[in-house]
Amino acid sequence: MVTTCLVRDGIAEVVVDAPPVNALTIAGWFELAETLRRAGEDPTVRVVILAAEGRGFNAGVDIKEIQAAAGFTGLVGANRGCAAAFAAVYECAVPVIAAVHGFCLGGGIGLVGNADIVVAAEDATFGLPEVDRGALGAATHLARLVPLQRMRQMVYTSERASAAELAGYGSILKVVPVAQLRSAARELAAVIAGKSPMVIRAAKESLNGIDPVDVRRSYRFEQGFTFELNLTGVSDEARDAFVENREPTFGS
Repeated sequence: MVTTCLVRDGIAEVVVDAPPVNALTIAGWFELAETLRRAGEDPTVRVVILAAEGRGFNAGVDIKEIQAAAGFTGLVGANRGCAAAFAAVYECAVPVIAAVHGFCLGGGIGLVGNADIVVAAEDATFGLPEVDRGALGAATHLARLVPLQRMRQMVYTSERASAAELAGYGSILKVVPVAQLRSAARELAAVIAGKSPMVIRAAKESLNGIDPVDVRRSYRFEQGFTFELNLTGVSDEARDAFVENREPTFGS
């Protein structure tokens, strides 16, 4: 099991634990998606907290699994698994609070960018290293966390942003010491859980309905470019270099 779900007092805590860095396999992404969907479908659940154990919140996909798979099966599986998990956060029938600590990279941005509310530990950092891995994706979700020009700069350079920076933009509600992260998320969740469950579920659906960007379609558009890059061979070289801990060699 990659995820666990504990329901108490109307609050479902979905916790990811995939050592060493919470880089999820294809099966792990689909498991997370299913866990989130089940939580939202549970009539006793009024709000979901998405958190993680270990050194960081999420390090994206398992690149070693993609490289070991035959043909493009690993890439296609990872693309579909990420899309399913991101959609499960966004489409969850109740609000999702992301509680982020340590690194939040790649697929982690997709999860957090689709969450309704984000609280973070002081050590949290956010970034998309996709360009360095020969891929694209989750800029859709990063654009929900930082201003557009900052998002573009972060995509092009793979630079990370701090929790304090995102709090300055208003995309992170609260930044707290690491030891207080879960309690801060539960405190906020308890306020939401105390509201009318029917009204909260209607509020979630209505807020999704007025979003200016279709996040699911936008993200799948990005993934199309990832697949194109794979056809050129540049992505294989970037991922091989990552697995082998060396600098990639790119042609012109």
